Amino acid sequence: MLHPVIHLVGTLVMVVCAGGIALSQGAENRVLLDCYYNNEWRRGSDGSTTRYHYTWDDTTNSGFSQLASIIDRAGGKTDILTGPPSSSALRGSAIYIIVDPDTPRETDTLHVLDREGAEEIVEWVRDGGILLLLGNDSANADLRHFNILAERFGIRFNEDCRNRVSGGHYETGTFANLPDHPVFSGVRRIFLKEVSTLSLSPPATAILADGSDVIMATSTLGRGAVVAVGDPWFYNEYMDTRRLPEGFDNAAAAATLFTWLLHHGSRGQE
Repeated sequence: MLHPVIHLVGTLVMVVCAGGIALSQGAENRVLLDCYYNNEWRRGSDGSTTRYHYTWDDTTNSGFSQLASIIDRAGGKTDILTGPPSSSALRGSAIYIIVDPDTPRETDTLHVLDREGAEEIVEWVRDGGILLLLGNDSANADLRHFNILAERFGIRFNEDCRNRVSGGHYETGTFANLPDHPVFSGVRRIFLKEVSTLSLSPPATAILADGSDVIMATSTLGRGAVVAVGDPWFYNEYMDTRRLPEGFDNAAAAATLFTWLLHHGSRGQE
């Protein structure tokens, strides 16, 4: 067995063996987005319904279409998971993203993250998977059930709401004193609004904090790693200047993170 080395990379801790990053066996740059716990639909003028809100093909403010393009340029293969996270469903994925789990008012078909689902994900991480947990403020996400999973890694979403932004007062959501990690290389300012802060216990550690508030954290388990942020962060509304003024680097941070993640060295081997 090769001895792992922990690398801190911006918002991510990776377990790296001598042969490279230790990701899930058989992972081929597949970035899997949960559409089971986040399961929102809207009705069009013709009466048809479409999935939206933090999905790859949602091009409105609420979508992840710009993030999907960034991942594609970095060599990733975006995919979605519309069912529960079983071991067979997660197999072959390098990264699994769960974002903004639904509250009862957001969907007619509510799926809560229970202990059975959490255990499947935990074992996938233990085997080398990389899990991104993107929360939201307490009014807009089911953080109580989300914590069933997050707490397995020493992370808790505090069910609060920091960085309430009123009108164009974007400075309220600004973080400019960024840590000296490669994912923030060349990144001057990032924007996160209405964030759930985090509470940590070992083995979790803070990556980005402001005073006593932890904004981003990371943890490791077995050959895998977890990163948690209390905000969906990379959605279209705040990835370009459609809302934000010039000078914010959310898109640059996303590009640096996923480029490093998908191309930093060869895949680990035992």
